[in-house]
Amino acid sequence: MTEPKRAPGGFPVVGVVGGGQLARMMQGPAIELGIQLSVLAEDAHAAAALAIPSAPVGEHTDVAALRSFAAACDVVTFDHEHVPQAVLGALEAEGVVMHPRPAALRHAQDKLVMRRRLTGLGIACPRWTVARTADELAGFADEVGWPVVAKTPRGGYDGKGVLLVHSVGDAAEWLARVGGPGPLEEGVLVEEHVDFVRELAALVARSPSGQAAAWPVVETVQTDGICTEVLAPAPGLDPDLAAVATEAALRIAGELDVTGVLAVEMFEVRAGGSPGYVVNELAMRPHNSGHWSMDGAVTGQFEQHLRAVLDLPLGDPRPRAPWTVMANVLGGEDASLYPAYRHIMARDPGAKIHVYGKGVRPSRKIGHVNVSSDDLAAARARAGHAADYLRGTVHE
Repeated sequence: MTEPKRAPGGFPVVGVVGGGQLARMMQGPAIELGIQLSVLAEDAHAAAALAIPSAPVGEHTDVAALRSFAAACDVVTFDHEHVPQAVLGALEAEGVVMHPRPAALRHAQDKLVMRRRLTGLGIACPRWTVARTADELAGFADEVGWPVVAKTPRGGYDGKGVLLVHSVGDAAEWLARVGGPGPLEEGVLVEEHVDFVRELAALVARSPSGQAAAWPVVETVQTDGICTEVLAPAPGLDPDLAAVATEAALRIAGELDVTGVLAVEMFEVRAGGSPGYVVNELAMRPHNSGHWSMDGAVTGQFEQHLRAVLDLPLGDPRPRAPWTVMANVLGGEDASLYPAYRHIMARDPGAKIHVYGKGVRPSRKIGHVNVSSDDLAAARARAGHAADYLRGTVHE
């Protein structure tokens, strides 16, 4: 382990590439731990740049900008997965310490790389193939059953880059772009359409020394491809399935040498009447499914990520309450959020509001509300009301 060496007083400087809300939410735990954050922000008005004093502006695709940024940091981590491998490789060759490392991060950047590796490890995944032609897509769909799910191997989030395909014609535009520059260069990732019970997420953290910690498996609720609610822990989850899902997430973190927080998004399925899972996606950073932990766990995901990337001992991930519900706040027509505070805080002093400092536009994630309780239904109602009031869809 290399001791932090640059910051005054012996405290390290952690650089975060990307100026989004994830970097912004690391600032509170960083201040409490005496850690200095610096963010490479896409512009001076990015969410993190508004909250973190050290926020040089630069593009994540610019080697020179990242090289200059990394020179002032003890370790570099990421707000998103979009830094090109060529850029990461250039930094790694110069000895820049990055967590997660480029070899691990590639599995979160490229879904084909991820599918191949997880399948090789024996981790449960949907049946899948790579389609470059209409015949290849049709042949796979005839085998597993229509419809199928097509995905762009690279890029895509919140339902973008995902297409439900009922016929070859539905994917004709994507297939026409196969082989050209961009996310479909290698082909279209095609997966069986999983008949799932619900969506789950297993969140873990792992340090460079190999220490790992796992939060309870949670249920994520999606609306139009966007996560709108997280229930922690997942209600009614079979204890054996919870253990198996957690073990799978920890195994993935170890086998892929992930450092930092890893979110493993899963589908709960029924096989012969028994509960099971298949892995849907990976994210190697603090994740929306872990926002509940900011208020609902002994150690939240943002503090844990900082501990992990600095190779500090990890914190206790256990929940503080029987239930914590996170409700995402999506942008509405009104860009003014602050006037809603008086009503929400007076109505529910236990609701914890987190706003990201992002521009408001319809359906954009602009914040979230956490509510902890010993009554799940009450927690869902309280968190949902606060989120809806902030969005402007309820007015009392």
